[in-house]
Amino acid sequence: MLGSLFRNPLRRPPRQDAFDATLLGSVAIALPAPPGITIPAPCAAVLVDRGGRSRRLAAGSRIAALEGETAWCVHPGPYTCDLVPFAGAPEIGLRVSFAVDASDPRATHQRFDLFLASEAGSSVELAGFGGLAQTALQRELAQGNLELPPCTTLEEWNRFRSGFNQLMYTRFGVTVDDCVPVDLGATHDYPALLEARLAAQPVFATAAASAEPAAALTTIPAEAFVPACEDARALRRLFLELPCLMCAVRMAVLPADQVRFRQHQELLRRLDLVSLSVGTMPALELAAPGQPLAPEEQLRRARHSRRAAAALDEAWALLARMKVAGEGPLDVLFDEADRIVANLETETGARRVTHVQDEVTA
Repeated sequence: MLGSLFRNPLRRPPRQDAFDATLLGSVAIALPAPPGITIPAPCAAVLVDRGGRSRRLAAGSRIAALEGETAWCVHPGPYTCDLVPFAGAPEIGLRVSFAVDASDPRATHQRFDLFLASEAGSSVELAGFGGLAQTALQRELAQGNLELPPCTTLEEWNRFRSGFNQLMYTRFGVTVDDCVPVDLGATHDYPALLEARLAAQPVFATAAASAEPAAALTTIPAEAFVPACEDARALRRLFLELPCLMCAVRMAVLPADQVRFRQHQELLRRLDLVSLSVGTMPALELAAPGQPLAPEEQLRRARHSRRAAAALDEAWALLARMKVAGEGPLDVLFDEADRIVANLETETGARRVTHVQDEVTA
């Protein structure tokens, strides 16, 4: 009794904020974690500072975030989701089982941690992650970088699996455990799919018509496109991911050939200049110090940022193909790399200009 009266309140164990981890491992892959909680098994914590640097804490540890750090609680899985490889055939599906990759002591940046730092706004839900994986898969199939023909032979299927597995690991930092074809015809509502595609078609925005002349009418997607948010999201991805991409390209194993070495060095030089351009990018809303930029020009800049982020996705996919190509189609891959880097140079350069006429003459 007397001991309780004279107990020092500063010696009490720290109070843990309420944290519901029941969604982890089922509908959510990663959830924001408040400081002070104990990481539940079998989860891990990923902490990211303002500069994008990340570190991991194992299960059982208490999250003690430093100033400016954001923490996520990550469940490694496994997870299962259904992907539609061909947008025009929604009845054909792939049932994919995957898990978040464990920490690699040889890597400076864990790829899934980089995904959290650059792309995850708050929580990472399984459905949203599956949508990103499906988009990456559909793009690779549409461009002919992966092949999944009808009546696929065992050799063709193994080749597809190898490319798809590497794509998921390189792009998201997850390891595919299993991938089997499934019939999704009974689970898809075709009228609803058609309505969703119709709703996603471009519409004309008239919000600025009252303040701007008719020539300023702009075509935007049906879903809200906020230039400031889209621009900040895309530039954060470019700022954080380009150095990691360059590091991975630099470590790519290539034949001991002088011509190939010079191609490799030139590719890295151009990527380095793109990264420098992103790191010195002017503010979206300013044409010059103290001079605001017109809203339509801000919208144009944000679209260039988003296109540069799309080229970044293609660069990760190309890196995945380089890792499984061997010494075969390297000429084709370097041609593709030249195209992707040219797109990055063009879009980041256009993001810097203040007027569309300057962009045309640049």
